Amino acid sequence: MDSHVDLGDLPVDTSAPVLVTGATGYVAGWIVKALLDAGVTVHAAVRDPGDTQKVRHLLHAADGAPGTLRLFASDLLRDGSYADAMRGCRIVIHTASPFVRSVRDPQRDLVDPAVQGTRNVLRTANGVGGVERVVLTSSVAAMFGDAEDTLALPDRTVTEESWNTTSSLTREPYSYSKTLAEREAWRIAEERDDWRLVTVNPGLVIGPALNSTPTSESFTIARQMASGRMRRGAPRIALTVVDVRDVAYGHLAAAFLPDARGRHLLAAESTDVVDLARRLLPRYGADHPLPRRPLPKALAVALGPAAGLERAYLRRNIGYDLRVDTTKSRRGLGVRYRPAQRSMEEMFAQVVRA
Repeated sequence: MDSHVDLGDLPVDTSAPVLVTGATGYVAGWIVKALLDAGVTVHAAVRDPGDTQKVRHLLHAADGAPGTLRLFASDLLRDGSYADAMRGCRIVIHTASPFVRSVRDPQRDLVDPAVQGTRNVLRTANGVGGVERVVLTSSVAAMFGDAEDTLALPDRTVTEESWNTTSSLTREPYSYSKTLAEREAWRIAEERDDWRLVTVNPGLVIGPALNSTPTSESFTIARQMASGRMRRGAPRIALTVVDVRDVAYGHLAAAFLPDARGRHLLAAESTDVVDLARRLLPRYGADHPLPRRPLPKALAVALGPAAGLERAYLRRNIGYDLRVDTTKSRRGLGVRYRPAQRSMEEMFAQVVRA
């Protein structure tokens, strides 16, 4: 596994600490590691600094690194809980937000943490003083929800100008939560001239995790592939993928490049679950019941609930292509995308070793 995020000649400022919220997360772990390797003091905001199982990979990343790790207790839904961690920081990287599809109460489990948490962090930035830039981890899900969104776009291509208009509490609530959270962030940022908001909007993040028990939805998909739940096939729903280390680089570029502004769509390529699984066949096909073919749409719709997918969502999205324009992230942030093949192999290797 390549455990290094190549920052190249990125002008990383080591003179002040950087706050990373949700620091135990899949993407955040790589951001923390990259900052520590660059010599930055990282204020890592986590729910419970004393939970050694959750923070072990962060402590390991700090061992021998030129940077310094400081853990702070925080809670997305508790006003002011990020104030101590934010003091002295010029850069705030806000990654904390739930990424799960199966929840009991979408408002409580997805929307409230995403929106109220973003509001909490940004209002704290207003109050503590000294913050110059906030980087928000948004998602391509805030740019489109269903294929219906993409069909209405110029050239049917998702860009930084695109916004999700189809999701709701009852229709792709995760995507709805990311859309509301980013819109709230821009609303708050437009009222400020002392700090600048920059967002990073990745597709499905793939690649290895630094922690031993990653909970990202992409690992859920990989585990379903390995378990045989998809042995009869998988629905052909278009998605975009991007390596977690490229997402980490994108955050640091958004944080430290002087001219970084606005939204940035991060995606290595457009693909689907069947295609991703087929890439694993040469290395893993003999030992694992990977999906090898797309399910017919009618069968995919019938079996959807057993896989945690709503039938209505499948009806709306099977059979459509997805085009994205990543010119801004390549030129503006300097992201150089790793091939999805290698990212998938490294992630799957971690899943089958667990």
